[in-house]
Amino acid sequence: MPSKPRAAVSWSGGKDSCAAFERASQEFDVVAALTMIDEDQRRSRSHGIRVELLREQTTAIGISHVMRPCDWHSYEEEFAQGLRDLKAHDVSHVVFGDLMYVEHREWAERIAARAGLVAVEPIWGQPTLEVVQSFIRLGGRALIVTVNEKWLDASWLGTEISLKVLPKLIELGVDPCGENGEYHTFVIDSPSFSHPVPVAPGEVVNVRGCWALDLLPAG
Repeated sequence: MPSKPRAAVSWSGGKDSCAAFERASQEFDVVAALTMIDEDQRRSRSHGIRVELLREQTTAIGISHVMRPCDWHSYEEEFAQGLRDLKAHDVSHVVFGDLMYVEHREWAERIAARAGLVAVEPIWGQPTLEVVQSFIRLGGRALIVTVNEKWLDASWLGTEISLKVLPKLIELGVDPCGENGEYHTFVIDSPSFSHPVPVAPGEVVNVRGCWALDLLPAG
């Protein structure tokens, strides 16, 4: 059998990037992840997840993890540099978890091309309900860690996404995958994980209209 092309994944730690990774793993040998982190190198730039927890995820998968510190002004340039850093892992493709916004896909394709890589969008264009249902049915587990107070209150923090929870979100006008920024998640288990990532709830804060749960390493 011919070997699979080697790829990296743009990794947020949430269900969409994980679902994209699981789907892409059928056709690619995904060997590394790229995450943008804050200038203090303590949390992910986009979702505020602790670096230790992100590394526990990719350790459970068994892949390398490139992290690039940045502010919002330098995000794109540092992301491009992170993709160049991935060349050390001999990858030819990079996997993204975009679903429905054309401008996001165009950005991914452009930034990958700058680094001489090909963008792969395994869950692009699929109904968001089907994407999250498939993730759950395959054994994926994710906790809600951020909610936009326009749609959800702080009582949702720490809730595990499940087939029973999804109808409640939909009743509230929330996209099943949170594609309008209604919520973000952290994955604690997935088919490719060798073991679940143990977490404990930390402080709850409100930042710019969003409630966020600071997950802590546990165990």
